[in-house]
Amino acid sequence: MSQWDFAVNFFVALFALLDPIGNVPVFAAATAGVLSRDRARIALYISLFVVGFLTFFYFTGLSLLTFFGISQPAFRIAGGVILFMLGLEMARDDFTATYADAADPDEARKGGRTFARKRFERMIVPFAMPLLIGPGAISTVVIYADQARGYGLAGAAVGVTVIVLVAIATLLAFLATPVITRILGRIGLTIVVRVLGLILCALAVQFLLAGLADSTIGIIQPEAAAPYGK
Repeated sequence: MSQWDFAVNFFVALFALLDPIGNVPVFAAATAGVLSRDRARIALYISLFVVGFLTFFYFTGLSLLTFFGISQPAFRIAGGVILFMLGLEMARDDFTATYADAADPDEARKGGRTFARKRFERMIVPFAMPLLIGPGAISTVVIYADQARGYGLAGAAVGVTVIVLVAIATLLAFLATPVITRILGRIGLTIVVRVLGLILCALAVQFLLAGLADSTIGIIQPEAAAPYGK
Protein backbone atom coordinates (compact mmCIF):
# COMPACT_ATOMS: atom_id res chain seq x y z
CA MET A 1 0.00 0.00 0.00
CA SER A 2 1.41 3.37 -1.03
CA GLN A 3 1.64 6.34 1.32
CA TRP A 4 -1.18 8.01 -0.59
CA ASP A 5 -3.45 4.99 -0.14
CA PHE A 6 -2.47 4.87 3.53
CA ALA A 7 -3.36 8.56 3.97
CA VAL A 8 -6.71 8.25 2.19
CA ASN A 9 -7.74 5.12 4.08
CA PHE A 10 -6.68 6.64 7.40
CA PHE A 11 -8.57 9.89 6.71
CA VAL A 12 -11.79 8.15 5.64
CA ALA A 13 -11.76 5.79 8.64
CA LEU A 14 -11.00 8.51 11.18
CA PHE A 15 -13.49 10.99 9.71
CA ALA A 16 -16.24 8.36 9.74
CA LEU A 17 -15.52 7.47 13.37
CA LEU A 18 -15.44 11.08 14.61
CA ASP A 19 -18.48 11.89 12.45
CA PRO A 20 -18.27 15.69 12.95
CA ILE A 21 -21.25 16.32 10.66
CA GLY A 22 -23.45 13.95 12.62
CA ASN A 23 -22.34 15.60 15.86
CA VAL A 24 -23.26 19.12 14.71
CA PRO A 25 -26.77 18.97 16.27
CA VAL A 26 -25.24 17.84 19.55
CA PHE A 27 -22.68 20.64 19.38
CA ALA A 28 -25.49 23.09 18.64
CA ALA A 29 -27.42 21.93 21.72
CA ALA A 30 -24.31 22.11 23.89
CA THR A 31 -23.64 25.70 22.78
CA ALA A 32 -27.23 26.93 22.80
CA GLY A 33 -27.41 30.60 23.76
CA VAL A 34 -23.69 31.14 23.16
CA LEU A 35 -22.57 34.08 21.01
CA SER A 36 -21.36 33.19 17.51
CA ARG A 37 -17.78 34.25 18.17
CA ASP A 38 -17.66 32.20 21.37
CA ARG A 39 -19.13 29.19 19.57
CA ALA A 40 -16.35 29.55 16.98
CA ARG A 41 -13.75 29.66 19.79
CA ILE A 42 -15.22 26.53 21.36
CA ALA A 43 -15.13 24.77 17.98
CA LEU A 44 -11.47 25.78 17.62
CA TYR A 45 -10.64 24.51 21.11
CA ILE A 46 -12.33 21.17 20.37
CA SER A 47 -10.43 20.84 17.08
CA LEU A 48 -7.12 21.55 18.82
CA PHE A 49 -8.06 18.96 21.44
CA VAL A 50 -8.68 16.44 18.65
CA VAL A 51 -5.23 17.13 17.18
CA GLY A 52 -3.42 16.92 20.51
CA PHE A 53 -5.26 13.90 21.88
CA LEU A 54 -5.13 11.76 18.73
CA THR A 55 -1.52 12.70 17.99
CA PHE A 56 -0.61 11.67 21.52
CA PHE A 57 -2.22 8.26 21.04
CA TYR A 58 -0.72 8.00 17.55
CA PHE A 59 2.77 7.98 19.07
CA THR A 60 2.09 6.28 22.39
CA GLY A 61 -0.35 3.61 21.18
CA LEU A 62 -1.48 1.14 23.76
CA SER A 63 1.53 1.75 26.00
CA LEU A 64 -0.41 4.27 28.07
CA LEU A 65 -3.30 1.88 28.68
CA THR A 66 -0.77 -0.84 29.44
CA PHE A 67 0.99 1.43 31.94
CA PHE A 68 -2.23 1.91 33.87
CA GLY A 69 -3.22 -1.73 33.44
CA ILE A 70 -6.35 -0.86 31.43
CA SER A 71 -7.52 -3.27 28.74
CA GLN A 72 -9.32 -2.20 25.58
CA PRO A 73 -12.51 -4.02 26.66
CA ALA A 74 -12.44 -2.07 29.94
CA PHE A 75 -11.95 1.14 27.97
CA ARG A 76 -14.94 0.28 25.76
CA ILE A 77 -17.11 -0.48 28.79
CA ALA A 78 -16.15 2.79 30.50
CA GLY A 79 -16.85 4.71 27.30
CA GLY A 80 -20.19 2.95 26.97
CA VAL A 81 -21.24 3.95 30.49
CA ILE A 82 -20.37 7.61 29.88
CA LEU A 83 -22.11 7.61 26.50
CA PHE A 84 -25.23 6.07 28.03
CA MET A 85 -25.36 8.86 30.62
CA LEU A 86 -24.98 11.46 27.86
CA GLY A 87 -27.65 9.82 25.68
CA LEU A 88 -30.04 9.62 28.63
CA GLU A 89 -29.61 13.34 29.31
CA MET A 90 -30.27 14.14 25.66
CA ALA A 91 -33.36 11.93 25.51
CA ARG A 92 -34.74 13.49 28.70
CA ASP A 93 -34.07 17.04 27.49
CA ASP A 94 -31.57 17.64 30.30
CA PHE A 95 -28.67 17.97 27.88
CA THR A 96 -28.74 21.75 27.44
CA ALA A 97 -29.09 22.23 31.19
CA THR A 98 -25.89 20.25 31.68
CA TYR A 99 -23.94 22.98 29.91
CA ALA A 100 -25.90 25.90 31.29
CA ASP A 101 -23.44 28.44 32.57
CA ALA A 102 -23.41 28.74 36.34
CA ALA A 103 -21.60 32.07 36.26
CA ASP A 104 -23.08 35.54 36.20
CA PRO A 105 -25.62 35.83 33.34
CA ASP A 106 -23.98 39.09 32.34
CA GLU A 107 -20.74 37.20 31.77
CA ALA A 108 -22.57 34.71 29.53
CA ARG A 109 -24.03 37.55 27.45
CA LYS A 110 -20.69 39.29 27.14
CA GLY A 111 -18.91 36.07 26.29
CA GLY A 112 -15.19 36.26 25.62
CA ARG A 113 -12.28 33.86 25.72
CA THR A 114 -12.70 33.08 29.41
CA PHE A 115 -16.34 32.13 28.92
CA ALA A 116 -15.52 30.03 25.83
CA ARG A 117 -12.74 28.24 27.71
CA LYS A 118 -15.01 27.41 30.64
CA ARG A 119 -17.70 26.05 28.32
CA PHE A 120 -15.09 23.98 26.47
CA GLU A 121 -13.83 22.54 29.76
CA ARG A 122 -17.36 21.33 30.50
CA MET A 123 -17.62 19.78 27.03
CA ILE A 124 -14.38 17.78 27.14
CA VAL A 125 -16.26 14.93 28.81
CA PRO A 126 -18.51 13.58 27.49
CA PHE A 127 -18.72 15.57 24.21
CA ALA A 128 -15.09 15.66 23.03
CA MET A 129 -14.50 12.25 24.58
CA PRO A 130 -15.96 9.66 24.24
CA LEU A 131 -18.70 11.05 21.93
CA LEU A 132 -16.37 12.62 19.37
CA ILE A 133 -13.23 10.63 20.15
CA GLY A 134 -14.35 7.20 21.21
CA PRO A 135 -12.59 3.86 21.72
CA GLY A 136 -13.02 3.12 18.01
CA ALA A 137 -11.19 6.30 16.97
CA ILE A 138 -8.37 5.65 19.43
CA SER A 139 -8.03 2.03 18.31
CA THR A 140 -8.00 3.13 14.66
CA VAL A 141 -5.23 5.65 15.34
CA VAL A 142 -3.17 2.97 17.07
CA ILE A 143 -3.70 0.49 14.21
CA TYR A 144 -2.69 2.97 11.52
CA ALA A 145 0.28 4.13 13.58
CA ASP A 146 1.51 0.55 13.54
CA GLN A 147 1.10 0.43 9.75
CA ALA A 148 2.93 3.76 9.40
CA ARG A 149 6.09 2.30 10.93
CA GLY A 150 6.91 0.73 7.58
CA TYR A 151 7.21 4.21 6.06
CA GLY A 152 9.57 5.55 8.71
CA LEU A 153 9.48 9.28 9.50
CA ALA A 154 7.41 9.92 6.36
CA GLY A 155 4.69 7.63 7.71
CA ALA A 156 4.65 9.49 11.01
CA ALA A 157 4.37 12.82 9.17
CA VAL A 158 1.55 11.51 6.96
CA GLY A 159 -0.35 10.22 9.99
CA VAL A 160 -0.11 13.53 11.85
CA THR A 161 -1.17 15.39 8.69
CA VAL A 162 -4.26 13.21 8.39
CA ILE A 163 -5.17 13.90 12.02
CA VAL A 164 -4.79 17.65 11.42
CA LEU A 165 -6.98 17.46 8.30
CA VAL A 166 -9.71 15.60 10.19
CA ALA A 167 -9.54 18.24 12.93
CA ILE A 168 -9.91 21.00 10.31
CA ALA A 169 -12.93 19.21 8.84
CA THR A 170 -14.39 19.01 12.35
CA LEU A 171 -13.82 22.73 12.84
CA LEU A 172 -15.52 23.59 9.55
CA ALA A 173 -18.50 21.40 10.39
CA PHE A 174 -18.96 23.03 13.80
CA LEU A 175 -18.56 26.51 12.32
CA ALA A 176 -21.61 25.71 10.19
CA THR A 177 -23.68 25.21 13.35
CA PRO A 178 -25.51 28.57 13.11
CA VAL A 179 -26.76 27.70 9.61
CA ILE A 180 -27.98 24.27 10.71
CA THR A 181 -29.58 25.78 13.81
CA ARG A 182 -31.52 28.28 11.71
CA ILE A 183 -32.67 25.54 9.35
CA LEU A 184 -33.85 23.20 12.10
CA GLY A 185 -35.24 25.81 14.48
CA ARG A 186 -35.72 25.26 18.20
CA ILE A 187 -38.35 22.54 17.81
CA GLY A 188 -36.43 20.74 15.08
CA LEU A 189 -33.21 20.87 17.10
CA THR A 190 -35.00 19.46 20.15
CA ILE A 191 -36.38 16.57 18.10
CA VAL A 192 -32.97 15.81 16.56
CA VAL A 193 -31.21 15.91 19.93
CA ARG A 194 -33.75 13.56 21.53
CA VAL A 195 -33.51 11.11 18.63
CA LEU A 196 -29.71 11.27 18.81
CA GLY A 197 -29.98 10.65 22.54
CA LEU A 198 -31.83 7.41 21.86
CA ILE A 199 -29.23 6.43 19.26
CA LEU A 200 -26.41 7.22 21.68
CA CYS A 201 -28.01 5.04 24.35
CA ALA A 202 -28.17 2.18 21.86
CA LEU A 203 -24.56 2.85 20.80
CA ALA A 204 -23.50 2.85 24.45
CA VAL A 205 -25.16 -0.53 24.99
CA GLN A 206 -23.31 -1.77 21.90
CA PHE A 207 -20.01 -0.59 23.43
CA LEU A 208 -20.87 -2.45 26.62
CA LEU A 209 -21.74 -5.62 24.73
CA ALA A 210 -18.50 -5.44 22.73
CA GLY A 211 -16.46 -4.87 25.87
CA LEU A 212 -18.12 -7.72 27.72
CA ALA A 213 -17.77 -10.02 24.71
CA ASP A 214 -14.04 -9.30 24.49
CA SER A 215 -13.50 -9.84 28.22
CA THR A 216 -15.67 -12.94 28.71
CA ILE A 217 -16.26 -16.28 27.01
CA GLY A 218 -19.70 -17.35 25.90
CA ILE A 219 -21.71 -14.74 27.86
CA ILE A 220 -22.29 -12.39 24.92
CA GLN A 221 -22.94 -13.93 21.52
CA PRO A 222 -20.67 -12.64 18.70
CA GLU A 223 -23.74 -11.63 16.66
CA ALA A 224 -24.80 -9.25 19.44
CA ALA A 225 -21.34 -7.78 20.07
CA ALA A 226 -20.60 -7.15 16.38
CA PRO A 227 -23.86 -7.41 14.41
CA TYR A 228 -22.27 -6.06 11.20
CA GLY A 229 -18.82 -7.54 11.56
CA LYS A 230 -15.63 -5.87 12.71
